[in-house]
Amino acid sequence: MASKTALHDEHVHLGAKIVEFAGYLMPVQYSGILQEHRRVRSTVGLFDVSHMGEFIIRGPGAEACLQNMTINNVSKLALGQAQYSAMCYQNGGIVDDLLLYRLEDHYLMVVNASNIEKDWNWLAQHKPADVEMENVSDETTLLAVQGPQSRALLWRLTSCDLEAIAYYHFVQDKIDNKPMIISRTGYTGEVGFELYMENQYAAQLWNAILQAGKDFDIGPVGLGARDTLRLEMKYCLYGNDIDQATSPLEADLGWITKLKKGQFIGRDSLLEAKQEGVKRKLVGFVMENRALPRHGYRIFQEDMAVGEVTSGTLSPSLNIGIGLGYVPIELSDIGTKLDIQIRNKSEPATIVETPFYKAPSAN
Repeated sequence: MASKTALHDEHVHLGAKIVEFAGYLMPVQYSGILQEHRRVRSTVGLFDVSHMGEFIIRGPGAEACLQNMTINNVSKLALGQAQYSAMCYQNGGIVDDLLLYRLEDHYLMVVNASNIEKDWNWLAQHKPADVEMENVSDETTLLAVQGPQSRALLWRLTSCDLEAIAYYHFVQDKIDNKPMIISRTGYTGEVGFELYMENQYAAQLWNAILQAGKDFDIGPVGLGARDTLRLEMKYCLYGNDIDQATSPLEADLGWITKLKKGQFIGRDSLLEAKQEGVKRKLVGFVMENRALPRHGYRIFQEDMAVGEVTSGTLSPSLNIGIGLGYVPIELSDIGTKLDIQIRNKSEPATIVETPFYKAPSAN
């Protein structure tokens, strides 16, 4: 049976279309994906992303353990800083992508909803005796407030100096007098905050944010617009763009793969792949006509199948079809012409620089 977040009744009350996603009943849309997407790009939107998993990792060996388990450099994390990272298998395939937060006496790891059990077991299998783990996923509500007006909105509910929270940093403070982690992160490319709190505060804060943001034309945003927003930024979705069969080097995640930090699980395979040169690469492309690429559509060049679309949609910001897919490295240059097979018809596409959309508010 699918789980419900602490805000399930709020979503039903707001008339959300509810779908099962990663074992949770989640809102896919409220007023409509296009409207919700454009609201986040132009003003501010509110997301319930409580389906994500949260693990607390503590103990004398916590840093060394996480250094071994993840591909980014945990030793570089300062107190109050967050880090985008991933875990890999020995062969360099991706277990999951994740966020890691460094708090005073522990680390908080945030993982994808579909991978909670798998990630937990992977960590438990490799952790040393001097490390303790706690799965707090079911007790944690995670809200995302995203968009150019997100900071102005939250200032109405807190005395916290939101301006002082740098990108990928966080504080422990109060919003609407409720204690939480206030993190300057998000998966939209806009200025935004992610708020971690106990479930008991969820409904009150959800409604307080919607009330405080009325003159900003705030609205709730579902998973549908979350997907189009992240795709415009070329942010990877686990299970589509990355999985156990893809390496971070192929997925254009070399910037979080710190091969010089010392040993970690998957390093030897990734080092070998880098020395030999990766054979394929995740690229972004735009459609030249009004065609829409979708996950699983085949990519051709000159009548030869060269890959598959991993993610695709109509970009609400650009009003064109955009997509991601893996192609051989020799076909990955900007400007390369491709064909996407859509319902037995070849539709022309061109590889472009990513992100597809550059958010003015994020600067």
